[in-house]
Amino acid sequence: MSEDAQDVVLIVEDDPSILMVLSAYLSGEGYRVLQAENGEQAFEILASKPNLDMMITDFRLPGGITGVQIAEPAVKLRPELKVIFISGYPQEIRETDSPITRKAPILAKPFDLDELQRKMQELLS
Repeated sequence: MSEDAQDVVLIVEDDPSILMVLSAYLSGEGYRVLQAENGEQAFEILASKPNLDMMITDFRLPGGITGVQIAEPAVKLRPELKVIFISGYPQEIRETDSPITRKAPILAKPFDLDELQRKMQELLS
């Protein structure tokens, strides 16, 4: 991460406790964290925030939308956006056979926060 600017991370997660833990951890690591609990909030943030470096998204979200369905248009809109998927069902993500799932890291819940941090640093470096 550069010294003069914080990397901005959008976390899309419908479980409030997981959202809180991830937000607190990443804020403590020096990231600027934005939160969305569902696809609608995620799309609002993606539409309104020009500076966004990374999106960490759960796969299963309320309203029948998946993290892949959020990530695909987000990356089309912002080709430089890095994506990490988190899920208790990582195989479901791979089975979507979306081009983005072949590139983006997939972390199976529960995962180690240090592992998440390492993946983020790899993608953002």
